[in-house]
Amino acid sequence: MELIAEKSAFRALCESRRRQAGTIGLVPTMGALHEGHLSLVRFARAANDFIVLSVFVNPLQFQEDADLSAYPRDLESDVKAAEAEGVDAVFAPSVEEMYPLGEPAVTVRPGRLAEILEGRARPGHFEGVATVVAKLFSLAGACRAYFGEKDYQQLLVVRGLVADLELPVEVVGCPVVREPDGLALSSRNRRLSERERKAATALSRALVAGRRSVERQVRDPEEVERAMRAVLEDERLVEPDYASVGDPATLERPVEIAAPVRLLVAARVGPVRLIDNMAAASSARGAPLIS
Repeated sequence: MELIAEKSAFRALCESRRRQAGTIGLVPTMGALHEGHLSLVRFARAANDFIVLSVFVNPLQFQEDADLSAYPRDLESDVKAAEAEGVDAVFAPSVEEMYPLGEPAVTVRPGRLAEILEGRARPGHFEGVATVVAKLFSLAGACRAYFGEKDYQQLLVVRGLVADLELPVEVVGCPVVREPDGLALSSRNRRLSERERKAATALSRALVAGRRSVERQVRDPEEVERAMRAVLEDERLVEPDYASVGDPATLERPVEIAAPVRLLVAARVGPVRLIDNMAAASSARGAPLIS
């Protein structure tokens, strides 16, 4: 497995391997790899000839310096985990390599979808995501890129980026990976104490409560949101941000739940802000979509 730190070497490798090996699967990450990331690698490996995983903690998508500083970093462990899963190359550039002039003069503004929910709570976050993803896609060239549905709004933003800029990239969304107690895997979970870790399951429990409401054919999205928020508010260590019912393509709240929806929640648990989401559909329309 190759470890690359320079953009020029990354671009050259992708161009060479595309000619020699065929299709490229790209798994963009910020490191601190866990089973969720590794599941993306497996999806990529099953469908492509050459697999590249990027590790880059992107400062543009952090609003607080303390959050950026506290984000877990362990490149040595990440490289070992990637190699064990059959990754062919890891691209791990420095901040100076990715942004040689400091703050980039040109950034990508992803539009209205990036202004709601996480975008409203974290102004500029999705601009930072879209900018670094556009750079990675430009360097990698034609490829399939794998993103987890745990960051569902981010997945939609990236798909919109690819469509609007006509990039030669197929964006593949992969299911949320959860702990046995329902907590969605996240690198941020490492920062939770034992009590906070237990309380954090309120996010997945809130989503299940919302999903059950939808399955019972509750048509009022506000009623479903109240059911989710009640679960979050019942946990003393959880500070809810939002509990939302949205259209799966736009995340806009429907007037009435008459089709499958996406349920999304966000909350602060101790020092960590966590997000989660789940698909839901009325049982009258068949088995619910769950991830």
